[in-house]
Amino acid sequence: MTPFITIDGRKIGPDYPPYIIAELSANHNGDINRAFQIMEEAKKAGADAIKLQTYTHETITMDCDSEDFQIHGGLWDGQTLYELYKGAHMPWEWHKPLFEKAKQLGITIFSSPFDFTAVDLLEELDAPAYKIASFELIDLPLIKRVAQTGKPMIMSTGMANEVEIAEAIKTAKENGCQELVVLHCVSGYPAPAEQYNLRTIADIAERFNVLAGLSDHTIDNATAITSVALGACLIEKHVTMDRNGGGVDDSFSLEPQELCALCKDTKIAWSALGKVNYERTEAEKGNVKFRRSLYVVKDIAKGEEFTPENIRSIRPGFGINPKYYYKVLGTKSTQDLTAGTPLHQKHFI
Repeated sequence: MTPFITIDGRKIGPDYPPYIIAELSANHNGDINRAFQIMEEAKKAGADAIKLQTYTHETITMDCDSEDFQIHGGLWDGQTLYELYKGAHMPWEWHKPLFEKAKQLGITIFSSPFDFTAVDLLEELDAPAYKIASFELIDLPLIKRVAQTGKPMIMSTGMANEVEIAEAIKTAKENGCQELVVLHCVSGYPAPAEQYNLRTIADIAERFNVLAGLSDHTIDNATAITSVALGACLIEKHVTMDRNGGGVDDSFSLEPQELCALCKDTKIAWSALGKVNYERTEAEKGNVKFRRSLYVVKDIAKGEEFTPENIRSIRPGFGINPKYYYKVLGTKSTQDLTAGTPLHQKHFI
């Protein structure tokens, strides 16, 4: 497994703080200024990147109202696929000003393309990376086209089984992708935390020999923060200005203050992982006085025998370890010792 990948100069891997992607998705709600505002908040919160979705209702589906195209239940009940994506898509003429805004803000921007024409547009804008959305993981021709750009790729695995994940990774690698992160994902909107099975993250990394991360559709940050301890080096969350804003993705997205907390808390979680260490830490070194050790509790003359009356295991911890108590008892002092003296090896024979 490659120890890290690099997107726009930022290294991503287990040895680096988690890479946080703020997914703008359809939360612009048809207003480019709202999209700009979300980008500004993402930068302010400390996110590493903002991600778009590049498709149109014409390229992702067709205008048909037969049963196959009807949505029943969930957030988008009663709409056809065409109606859903017509309202949710990001106009292609917005992409250039959004990329320019990201450059102005100093935040990385890239997108999920949903067909070849979307890849062509994003290549014209020199996108630094690509994301394959969960529902597109089985579109191997699309993965092949994206891999051929030579850019870093991120893949979400929602809905996919082990065979489909393996096929997607194989297709990417065989077509020029050398930098890849695979995200564990549950394609529910929102997704219950108890269905996330976060232990899968470490298994993805080991089973497929890739960097692994999390695409999180739960409604708070607990799942994402926990994922860091299980090896997630990249976390993606939907972001909005207002969870009650009425957009197609608003209800399961983070608001700005929650994104800020995510950026902060995932980095704390990562820094807490550290390394395997059994040595005394810096924070502990000043607390040795609160450990126990052997001390002289009654004046002892040179040659006098050590007894339970003149030595005890007490705090502080500047004497020898209490485990030597029975070894010391019955031996004789090499010198005069006053009460309050920490006992050491040189004091007994």
